[in-house]
Amino acid sequence: MTMPPRLGERAPRLAAARSLLSPKGRAGARHFLFEGPTLLREALRSGIAIDEIYVTPAAYDATPLLQEAERSGVRLWSVSERAAGRLSDVESPTGIVVLARRAPGTLRAILDAAGTVLLLADLADPGNAGSLLRAAEAFGATGVVFGRRGVDPYHPKVVRAAAGALFRVPFAVAGPDDVAKAIGSLPVLGLTAEGALPVWELPVAPRVLVVGQERRGLGAWAELCTGSVRIPMEGRAESLNAAVAGSIALYEASRRPLR
Repeated sequence: MTMPPRLGERAPRLAAARSLLSPKGRAGARHFLFEGPTLLREALRSGIAIDEIYVTPAAYDATPLLQEAERSGVRLWSVSERAAGRLSDVESPTGIVVLARRAPGTLRAILDAAGTVLLLADLADPGNAGSLLRAAEAFGATGVVFGRRGVDPYHPKVVRAAAGALFRVPFAVAGPDDVAKAIGSLPVLGLTAEGALPVWELPVAPRVLVVGQERRGLGAWAELCTGSVRIPMEGRAESLNAAVAGSIALYEASRRPLR
């Protein structure tokens, strides 16, 4: 087993990859980063385009999956533990950092698909957004729309929390005006604490389900909604976080026929 060619810590390609950890560096970028063997396995299974992998010697020796990626034509570079750590946003870096190509969908294609679309109303928390992507895949949503003023879908924490769903669920980024123009006469259901109907009394699956922030609600996206649902609670908790509430609503939607 031959170690991949070595990259110095000051190599320009490492600096370019490291810039993808910041919002400014990701703006307009053609690539994104993720790390670890679990996400690499999901990416290879999902067929996303991987351009390069930066790997420490220890991780290369311990991870046969890297040799599989290498045999499939992916370029691997050996880097120091320090260099790998600077490409990571976690406390315990894995020593495996992947540079993959972005492949977002289009708003039109997502709304045209026959199924429930999840719309994240400017959610700011990357963990909630990633968890909702995962729930969208689990419960059969046909796509996800990220509000333009919310978290970046390629934020490393979103990618990590999505656990591979980002590689498979079509998604797009849009603002309320974009969606209003594209949505036509599709029924849009907002999930709010004051919703008119308990979510388990839905007669049919919503075509678009809007999930807002725990404290701020739907904000500007409320104007798009033609109806609303709530999750009644018996305990003393005032609210559920967006990931939990949205997952419950997606599950209930998956049990209903589509209009």
